[in-house]
Amino acid sequence: MHPSVMNLRYMLSRIPRGQIMARVIIKLGGGLITDKTQYKVVLRNRIDAVSKVISHIIEMGHSVIVIHGAGSYGHIEAKKWHISEGLNPEISEQQYSAIDTIRSDMDELNSILIESLTAVGIQSEPLPPREWVIGVGTEFSGDVNIFKRSPESDVPVSFGDVVDVQGDSMFGILSGDHLMVRLAKELPDVLLCAFLLGDAEGLLSGPPGAEGSLLIERWSHSQEFFGEHDSSIDVTGGILLKAQCASEIAGFAEHVWFIDGRVPSRMLEILSDGQTVGTRIVVDD
Repeated sequence: MHPSVMNLRYMLSRIPRGQIMARVIIKLGGGLITDKTQYKVVLRNRIDAVSKVISHIIEMGHSVIVIHGAGSYGHIEAKKWHISEGLNPEISEQQYSAIDTIRSDMDELNSILIESLTAVGIQSEPLPPREWVIGVGTEFSGDVNIFKRSPESDVPVSFGDVVDVQGDSMFGILSGDHLMVRLAKELPDVLLCAFLLGDAEGLLSGPPGAEGSLLIERWSHSQEFFGEHDSSIDVTGGILLKAQCASEIAGFAEHVWFIDGRVPSRMLEILSDGQTVGTRIVVDD
């Protein structure tokens, strides 16, 4: 038997019988599931690996919500036409054309993720924010109770999206990280919020791969960490926004973690043992 299968069975066997099952909210970063430097290049093997772990989380009896980033399916066009800044009358025609393209591309990426979930026996339901959200940031107008499901129900899947906003701006970008905050704050029984990264084991003291760069095992908002926001690509704040949102979530969920999404089985370690390799986000003392 393959060692990874044995490890997975061991972790599943450690879940206490009769344990109260809860809600798990998973954010697949755009840099995990796409090559953010190339337009519409998806990394299917990473998506499939996460889907397999999600199937085991559901087998444990947990309710799962999946949120994913845009990566190269959204950020490149959004950056080119300044979509996050709202309506610019001088380029409005190009902006609205870009919005149509971005939304179509995001639906395509979402369908790839849903197909991956289906392949491991998970029924899911896409919930594009453009259909139920007005506004951006954590104060957006929209009822997150549509995500409240039992473990037996279809898994809700949503993502960062171009949404309508009130006022002269007309439109903006709702980050999936801001959506994570609202879900964790307003839905009951949230046990774990996991941010799955594409290039690191968690928050680091220096650049990924650099000599002397160390994993920060526990982090609160008052601490420093190394984080770069590549404004040439990312239009929603990158790792800095993720850390800010995770620190807000830490007051509402028992476990908030940044982990390496290339090793998604670490979510099972959190659920079975309460620990794994990664960064646990905690509330300031």
